Amino acid sequence: MSKFIITGPKTLTGEFKVNGSKNAATPIIAACLLVKHPCVLDNVPRVSDVYKMLDLLMSLGAQIQWTGDHQVTINTEPTTLQNLNDQLIKTMRSSVLLIGPLLSRFGGVELPEPGGCFLGNRPLDTHLAILQQFGANINSQKDEQGKTNLKITLDKLNGAAITLPEFSVTATENAIMLAVLANGNTTIKLAAQEPHVQDLIKFLNSAGAQIKIEPNNQITVNGVQKLNGATHKIIPDMLEAGTMAVAGTLLGDELTICDLDVNHLDIVLLKLKEIGADITVGQTGECTWSLKIKRSHNLKPFKVQALPYPGFPTDLQEPFSLLATQCQGASLIHDPLFEDRMRHIPELVRMGASALVCDPHRSIITGPTPLSSYELKSPNIRGGGMFVIAGLVADGETMINDVENTIDRGYERLEVRLNELGAGIKRIEE
Repeated sequence: MSKFIITGPKTLTGEFKVNGSKNAATPIIAACLLVKHPCVLDNVPRVSDVYKMLDLLMSLGAQIQWTGDHQVTINTEPTTLQNLNDQLIKTMRSSVLLIGPLLSRFGGVELPEPGGCFLGNRPLDTHLAILQQFGANINSQKDEQGKTNLKITLDKLNGAAITLPEFSVTATENAIMLAVLANGNTTIKLAAQEPHVQDLIKFLNSAGAQIKIEPNNQITVNGVQKLNGATHKIIPDMLEAGTMAVAGTLLGDELTICDLDVNHLDIVLLKLKEIGADITVGQTGECTWSLKIKRSHNLKPFKVQALPYPGFPTDLQEPFSLLATQCQGASLIHDPLFEDRMRHIPELVRMGASALVCDPHRSIITGPTPLSSYELKSPNIRGGGMFVIAGLVADGETMINDVENTIDRGYERLEVRLNELGAGIKRIEE
């Protein structure tokens, strides 16, 4: 068990380099199962969810080699279904991404219900709906713990007209991976088009797929007979960048956030500037930008509603909840996408925030209020990142428990990288 001891308040100064996106890396790693040739992935974040996805591929017989600090080479040519690691699947939600490529490659797959962060009720109904639209046969049974085990078979993989019941990122990614090697054409309507979905498409197209992003949240796929090996660079993590932008607004002293893509953060940067954040955007490369941020005072209250991309990201409403505690007045945060997404609010209240959870989807936070140290446990990855920043804002020593099951899953060496900017964070192993 790991925990953080965070001493605050602190000021953050210097340069923070944004890592590759976990949410892009995991589906692209899964998609390597569709390619019977080596693939080289660059800018891969060394976080536990990525390690687990790589371990899942290795349990299937894939050959994995780290060929650089953030570069991994994957060869899935020797893959079989004999030793799929069921226990790993139960620990990570993104393991659901194996369904599409394994069903495409082998015509069938058996696996338990994936686990992951607690975000309320997150059934597999949307995934099962697209599988049925492709013609798959699905047999589900409950085990002794009440968890669902799935057996999915597909006699022949043909293109199909797919309509998603909701804007689900992982269901969209599974539909794309099923369609790539299908016979004929596939149209996916009501498709999620988040940057990490677009990055998956870019990777697959570089391997020889024929995928187009169309207007009105539609994706079309012309099936091909095979895919070739490819080299691909994972996009920067927009969620890490957004969290650090909030940190800079509250704690920054000439803080520079580097190697991000501002095109993924349009609504986030717009909101921050409306609130009163002091942010200067600069371009550092063909596809990379930097943000220079200074601590801001007299921040204005705000309203945000989480929406599918290009709307406000659901995973950034937690850092904005922290930001609201330091704004002048009442802020409203509405997240209709997941139930129980407000589980972090009571923890902020224990730190001194003035906040009310109206229902499972809405909270009102009134500021500014000073925050004090507290011992807490984050309910999920992005809440964990927010609580680290909260600990740096608060007065005293804040303890965050169960770091390896939350923060480490989405942030690489976060305490080390923040300490280089002036934070005071100690990791304790028990």
